[in-house]
Amino acid sequence: MGDFQAASCKIAGPFKVEAVTKAAKKLRSSMDHPAQVALVFVSANYAPHLSEFCEILRVDGHIVDVIGCTASGWIEGASEFEGGSGCSILALHCDVGDPVALVGDSPKLPASLNSDSPPNAAVILANPFVFDIDDWLKDWNKRYPGLPTMGGLASGGGEDDMCVFHNGKIVDAVVLPVIGQTTLIPVLSQGCRPIGEPFTVTRAEHNVLYALGNQSAYNALESAFQTLTEDQKSHARGNLFAGLVGNEYVEDFQSGDFLIKNIIGADPGSGAVVIGGIPRVGQTLQYQLRDRSIAIEDLDRAYDAAPAFNKRAFASLLFSCLGRGKQFFGDSGKDAARLADAVGGKPSAGFFCNGEIAPVRGLNALHGNTAAAAIWVKKIP
Repeated sequence: MGDFQAASCKIAGPFKVEAVTKAAKKLRSSMDHPAQVALVFVSANYAPHLSEFCEILRVDGHIVDVIGCTASGWIEGASEFEGGSGCSILALHCDVGDPVALVGDSPKLPASLNSDSPPNAAVILANPFVFDIDDWLKDWNKRYPGLPTMGGLASGGGEDDMCVFHNGKIVDAVVLPVIGQTTLIPVLSQGCRPIGEPFTVTRAEHNVLYALGNQSAYNALESAFQTLTEDQKSHARGNLFAGLVGNEYVEDFQSGDFLIKNIIGADPGSGAVVIGGIPRVGQTLQYQLRDRSIAIEDLDRAYDAAPAFNKRAFASLLFSCLGRGKQFFGDSGKDAARLADAVGGKPSAGFFCNGEIAPVRGLNALHGNTAAAAIWVKKIP
């Protein structure tokens, strides 16, 4: 295909034909070749106009396929836009397969990825109200073991407001195969560190933890809390999470080895702790403390490898948790700016998700409270 190219832009404000046409022509003029695909992240008030929106991008932008989802906030370049109306767009001229739309009674795992080439990586966007991403990932990891898969769950409102789309048509989820000489480098920042001791889940029902080791889940949480300093305790409210180990074959668990899940509630009477994930009996769990200084350290450590991919990167996608951004860091744009710096200001887009999808120790999983970056690079021959 020759040189890979990308272009990104944003639209501020509600849907307007003139604004979308201008953005499409800007993308087209920024690239020497038509784009195989554009990934777009729109505020929910764009939903009634998706057919026209995608058609303008495809015709005036010379873009073959448009995939995307609704978002509570979107990201473009080094900037994050939380709330309000608008969208971000990343157009790509590179080796990708045809997008695979998953709808209704269609197989949740496509028989093929619409490509003559085996995938090097994949991107998935899914609607959390209609698509069981946890079950899908289990099957996906069996079908494509070790295949880096990045993405996010749509946000932007309630069940009637959010959606995923492909060329203007509403779908449950869409998968984009990354093939040929293109691949993705995943970078994950969780902003959490383990506290207390790791425990084996000994009793759990659905998303309710009852026993960890030989004690109640609540007592284990209280013990972990007591290991904190007084200053840490004062900031712990709303910042305690459950970390489920993604790969049990690791001897010494560190930050980044866990799937971070919200703690929804805890009952000292029954000893139960309710989390935003489905633990399994026998799985290792360790409670986590989220802290902005840890998150910044995470970002720096995650991008330490920047020189290794800076020259090969031609674009990036950022899938950031709704709980990050300004409310977490105190100001907006921390995640986006750090990513932009790492990839040398290459075109970038993304959104604030209801859940982020990225690999941990080679196993693709759904995360919470993370920033997951997909660095688009040309493969080394």
